[in-house]
Amino acid sequence: MNNIEIGCYMIGMVQTNFYFLHKKGEKETIVFDPADYGKEIYEELSRKGLEIKAIFLTHGHFDHILGVKALKEACGAQIYASALERDVLEDPELNSSRSVGRSCTVKADHYLIDGESVTEAGITLKMISTPGHTEGSCCYYIDAAQTGGAPVLISGDTLFEESVGRTDLPTGDMQDIVESISTKLYVLPDDTEVYSGHGGSTTIGHEKKYNYFVHV
Repeated sequence: MNNIEIGCYMIGMVQTNFYFLHKKGEKETIVFDPADYGKEIYEELSRKGLEIKAIFLTHGHFDHILGVKALKEACGAQIYASALERDVLEDPELNSSRSVGRSCTVKADHYLIDGESVTEAGITLKMISTPGHTEGSCCYYIDAAQTGGAPVLISGDTLFEESVGRTDLPTGDMQDIVESISTKLYVLPDDTEVYSGHGGSTTIGHEKKYNYFVHV
């Protein structure tokens, strides 16, 4: 990216990808899915001279939200999530945190609807609702005009490199995730860089050719 820098730490009990994005040369940053290391994330980004302005959640599973409370307490940033994910975020059974012995709930400050855009740290993101992994799973899209290169998609656990998110947990549905990817994500530019919640990065064009789970 020429205009936006993207950082990633793989953290937590199931190796969740935590992302932080900021405009080149700027201190204000936005973060995605702080796994279960909220305090440590704050300390590390602070050491880098970065100021967290917003926390974006792609969905409510425990491995993406356990660190939210500590991170918000440390930095005071606003929390954003899909309006369809409210129940999962606020229910330890639905977000599977109770099953790992660490019951957790999160209340977002802002619940977004499909296609809604929000600007934080000088970066405008469009929330794309992608039900399937959970009923309120979503992705965040940043267009090429802002990056100065290829568009960026933070895909959470919806789309992985040559795979898709599991659908056997509460509110998941395989038919829904395939439909979400084929109708909401595969219409994005082929050069869109996809940063997933687990595993490596990919592009929309690559997934359209090689993703066994979703055929176009």
